[in-house]
Amino acid sequence: MSFMPSDKMFALVDCNNFYASCERVFNPALKNRPVVVLSNNDGCIVARSQEAKDLGMAMATPIFKCWDFVKQHDVRVFSSNYVLYGDISNRVMSLLSRMTPHIEVYSIDEAFLSCDGMAAGALADYGRQIQQRIKRATGIPVSVGIAATKTLAKVANYFAKHQKDKGGVLCLTRKEDIEHYLCRLPLEKVWGIARRKAAFLQRNNIQDVLQLTRAPDRWIKKYLTVMTLRTVWELRGISCIPLEEVSAHKKGIGTSRSFGRDVTKFSEMQEALAAYTARAAVKLRAQALLAGYIQVFIATDVFKEERPYYQNTSGMCLDPPSADTARLIKSALCLFQGIFRRGLIYKRAGIMLMDLSPQDCEQGDLFERIYQHSARRRLMDVMDRYNARTNSGKLFWAAEGLGKPWSMRQAYTSGRYTTRWEELLKIKI
Repeated sequence: MSFMPSDKMFALVDCNNFYASCERVFNPALKNRPVVVLSNNDGCIVARSQEAKDLGMAMATPIFKCWDFVKQHDVRVFSSNYVLYGDISNRVMSLLSRMTPHIEVYSIDEAFLSCDGMAAGALADYGRQIQQRIKRATGIPVSVGIAATKTLAKVANYFAKHQKDKGGVLCLTRKEDIEHYLCRLPLEKVWGIARRKAAFLQRNNIQDVLQLTRAPDRWIKKYLTVMTLRTVWELRGISCIPLEEVSAHKKGIGTSRSFGRDVTKFSEMQEALAAYTARAAVKLRAQALLAGYIQVFIATDVFKEERPYYQNTSGMCLDPPSADTARLIKSALCLFQGIFRRGLIYKRAGIMLMDLSPQDCEQGDLFERIYQHSARRRLMDVMDRYNARTNSGKLFWAAEGLGKPWSMRQAYTSGRYTTRWEELLKIKI
């Protein structure tokens, strides 16, 4: 099937090596040096600078396995600093929202922008303006891919990022250019095509993405999925995945962590679950939602074969649904008491809030003031506003504990330069 013309245009803006780039913004000495960022508890590599990729450092590699390599190549290692990354992401997205009337924030480091009505000759210049403005205002390098569908914009962004001669911006509007890049794109790199699908396609003599666009619709629908067929239409230039400017409500909100050290005490497990519940409740209220079900889980270390493995889960309905941290903590600790086993060494715990519904759709109660209009909601609002304004977390629930010895390890954390006065970058003149 030939490529279809479209009156829509999308730009995908993707921050390059985002976590590593955030670390470099406040530490110029990291420029041109390999940088890796670790997962919770400083476990595995979750982000790499281009220099680290060029050295062959793989994602998800446990850092303890490659310390000799790290020292040999002078690789800089950082713990995840999500406070810093989240704040810089908000700044990037805020700048992008001023450059277009329609934006979809796709992830912490990606956003789709609408370019409808823009002349074809101006699209590449628009991409370079985005790139320059983000770099100048935040220090974060970005790549921009522009095309008639979101999937083709992903393709354009992939080559804008991986081909240095593109300067980080690629606009795909001509049929010849689209075909040129599609036949050079690995199947598994297509948005919505994972390795298993790519392997299936190759077994059926479809070796590149261009060949996939020419496969019959009936065959794709029969042997793959309707979603895959929609992806193929997008690759043909038919826009069928619109911008989602308003995010759909999540099906669940959870918080879980691996402990920084082994935990055996009942009281420490209680504190951890109370803290995780409080964090999830803040996320819940930020989206103006109520939870109708709460679930708690605990687990020992599955990799310690010399110890007995134990994991368990317990849940309960909340009637009426609530976003009151105190009530959620009380429910979580009640569930925890029923599944805790003494004498075991625990490694992980967490909570999940489910059966979510909007606050303004709350079902009334004949004998009790509903959460939306209660004093408890006003208390939650005050705490959330204060903690958000000060970025301190100074207002918290006693059940969360004070010392938090169970907190995750973060031995290589950089400063929270943009949100903490006491951690502002100091410059010697």
